Amino acid sequence: MEYTYAIIDSDATSNLQLQHYLDEYGDFSCTAMAKNDDEGLNAILKFSPDVVFINLNEKARSFFRMAMELHQYVDQIPVLIGIAKTKDYAYEAIKNSFFDYWLLPYNEFDIRKSLLRLKKRMPKEAEPQTICLKSYSDFHYLNTDDILYLQADNNATEFIMKDGSVTSAFKTLKTFENQLPRNFVRIHQSYIVNTKYISRINYGKSICALRSGQQQLPFSKSYKRNIDGLKKLLSKNTISALN
Repeated sequence: MEYTYAIIDSDATSNLQLQHYLDEYGDFSCTAMAKNDDEGLNAILKFSPDVVFINLNEKARSFFRMAMELHQYVDQIPVLIGIAKTKDYAYEAIKNSFFDYWLLPYNEFDIRKSLLRLKKRMPKEAEPQTICLKSYSDFHYLNTDDILYLQADNNATEFIMKDGSVTSAFKTLKTFENQLPRNFVRIHQSYIVNTKYISRINYGKSICALRSGQQQLPFSKSYKRNIDGLKKLLSKNTISALN
């Protein structure tokens, strides 16, 4: 299962370096990036990441106040990891319940030890593989691995299965958006797709092609961030042949 994270760092170089290290582990997914404490607080409240990496070199005091302020809004505080060029803020970070403190330049061995401790502290449970569609006294159970995509149909939702069958549920698409496993991504006002079946992303035509049945689903500009995240996710375990 994936751990989601956010980075609060105005330094583009260290930001990219950190993403590079985390990409190597395969089970860490970036949900947000911010440049300061206000943007960082908003990103945490909006995306609820499991881990937040904070570059303390600029305005460390503001970030420590942000960490304290989080307790006013959320019951579960994300794991906070401080990053800095010196040990100057280490004691303050410990006082503010930071999980760890990394020195720049990054040390691969220290990162590995820290992430393994993090996984041991908060192991991810397997996501359910079955979804139940209830209609009055009728209970319909679908294996999520068999779902190609979901399509909005007025105030109902159609589940298009890989065997070609279609099952309807009398709830809106948004109802299922946060109930399905993380491999389901919303790409359009009318579509949520199972990313396991994506075979192509065409930005020019704004379509996602599926492996099954040569189907193509449109994606919209308002969900481009989801598409960019999907492309990055699919690229992790792909042999690149880009020109």
